[in-house]
Amino acid sequence: MKKTYRILVVDDEMLARRILISNLQRHTDMELVGECENGFEGVKTVQSERPDILFLDVQMPQINGFEMLELLEDPPVIIFSTAFDQYAMKAFQVSAADYLLKPYTPERFDEALHRARLLADDRLSHRRQLELLARHQESEPTALDRIVLKKGSKIIVLPLEELQRLEAQDDYVMLYTERGNFLKQKTMTFYDKNLPSSDFIRIHRSHIIRISLIRTIEKATRDSHQVLLQDGTTLPVSKSGYQRLKKMLQ
Repeated sequence: MKKTYRILVVDDEMLARRILISNLQRHTDMELVGECENGFEGVKTVQSERPDILFLDVQMPQINGFEMLELLEDPPVIIFSTAFDQYAMKAFQVSAADYLLKPYTPERFDEALHRARLLADDRLSHRRQLELLARHQESEPTALDRIVLKKGSKIIVLPLEELQRLEAQDDYVMLYTERGNFLKQKTMTFYDKNLPSSDFIRIHRSHIIRISLIRTIEKATRDSHQVLLQDGTTLPVSKSGYQRLKKMLQ
């Protein structure tokens, strides 16, 4: 029996979705399970429909394609589709099956779909793809000006100005903000590299804080220190963290 592949299309342009779906209709083994015009809808539909292959635009309002991928716990096979060629390298670095630059020919579409089929059929290769995606998202330099979060079914776009401090919690990072606390599946190393050093400092392997929230730096014991924050929170300071604080204060 011929296998059917479940397809989801996420693109904010209706014409782009119509062209893509028209190309899909030439393939009898493709079943369209949904089309979404933004990343918020896309995340919910991936969770509910569990597509095998996701056609994903990069530049979209609210959250972009790469930010949407960060919110997916078990991403399907990805084919990026966009009019902007500057994202091509990043798309392949996150192990997308292919990258369709608009406008594309039917032949180019078929080539991308063929690659996606192979990945969808090979679960081991797909798992490797997801591992590469996770590693790339951790190592890729990112100029952070906001953080996209998921809490239950709610998606939150957090401006960096609202971030107060971060704390390591196993494989996650707890983000403390003015509107509550949120878990994000990232590492402290990622945030240490990508948060602006003019605003944030890592004081301990488990703590990064906003510099402007430091009230005092105090002795905890004869050989250790701690910081007292404006809200009364006390946090430990490692030896390397204390050296960073001293350098900052010079």
